[in-house]
Amino acid sequence: MNNNETLIQFYNHLDADVGPYESHHKDRLQCKKGCSACCVDDLTVFEVEADHIVKNCSEVLQEIPHALGACAFLNADGACRIYAHRPYVCRTQGLPLRWFDDVDEQVVEFRDICSLNETEEPIETLGADLCWEIGPYEGRLVMLQMQKSGREMRRVSLRSLFERVDK
Repeated sequence: MNNNETLIQFYNHLDADVGPYESHHKDRLQCKKGCSACCVDDLTVFEVEADHIVKNCSEVLQEIPHALGACAFLNADGACRIYAHRPYVCRTQGLPLRWFDDVDEQVVEFRDICSLNETEEPIETLGADLCWEIGPYEGRLVMLQMQKSGREMRRVSLRSLFERVDK
C-alpha cells in the first residue's frame, strides 16, 4: 500500500472514531459549512499530509490562497476548498479536545474547545471519555511520517503548500 492509500485508510478510521464524539456533542457543535473560526493561518501538518493535499488538490493550489489571517484553503464564503482531503487537525477541530504534556517534570492534562462550542457543560467538567484525545492518532501520523521519510516531526504550514505548485 502506498503512502496516499495508507493515509486515506488512516482518515477513514479517524472519521469513524470521531463520529461518536460528533454525535454525542451534536447540540453543542456549531461547526458547519462556512464556519471558519478554528481555520487559522498558523496550522501545520506532517509532510505526509502535505504531500497528500498537493497530490489530491492541485487545482485548488493553482488558485489564490485565502487572505492572511485565516486558513489559505478557505474560499470567500469561509468554506474549505479541500474538505474531502482535509488533514487530521481539521477533522477533529470543534470537538472537546484533550492532550497531555510535561510541565515541571509532571504529566498534565490540557483541554480546549472552539469558543463557539462552549455552550453547554464546561469542558473542564466533561468526562475524559467525552473529549477527543489528540495523542493516539497524532502518534499514528508520526509513524506514517517515519515510514514516508524516516524523519519524525517535520511539519509544514498549510499556506506554504501554495508555493509548491508551478502556476
